[in-house]
Amino acid sequence: MTDKELENLKYPIGKFNQPTDITNQEIENWISVLEQFPDRLEALVINLSKEQLNTPYRPGGWNIRQVVHHLADSHHHCYSRLKWTLTEDAPLIKAYFEDRWAELIDYNTAPIELSLTYLKALHAKIVYLLKHLNEEDLNRYFVHPETNSNFTLKYTIGNYVWHSNHHYAHIENLLKRKGWLKND
Repeated sequence: MTDKELENLKYPIGKFNQPTDITNQEIENWISVLEQFPDRLEALVINLSKEQLNTPYRPGGWNIRQVVHHLADSHHHCYSRLKWTLTEDAPLIKAYFEDRWAELIDYNTAPIELSLTYLKALHAKIVYLLKHLNEEDLNRYFVHPETNSNFTLKYTIGNYVWHSNHHYAHIENLLKRKGWLKND
């Protein structure tokens, strides 16, 4: 496998590029994507077999089960970051070792329904909160400890939409390559 092929498997929709000017329309569109994401993901993975769930989306990558559990945990962090940012001035958030979390028992043996159900509730809460933010709220920011960079809530919304679509594409592309994608 060439480096380019591996890069395409790692970043099937490319890396996140923040728009220079994030408009209210862009934010509304992003919120809509977040609102629909749990159902889209569930429809993609709910009927997969144990063998399919345990298939990595790329060489050296996580399997589908790990990706689903990662999405739930990562988006849990998103929700916490939103709340901290709205209630504190420039909070320093907590980073975590995603790769180590993916090695834990729940990522490797727990039914995906746990994370799918959690994502539905979590995204409902995130979307409800986001729909009620004003411009001042959207411009609030947190500080990420790994880069000491500031991330506004506007940026964060777009980044988590990208994150949702990024991992969805990992799974969808694997299903297509394996001939497992059912066209309804």
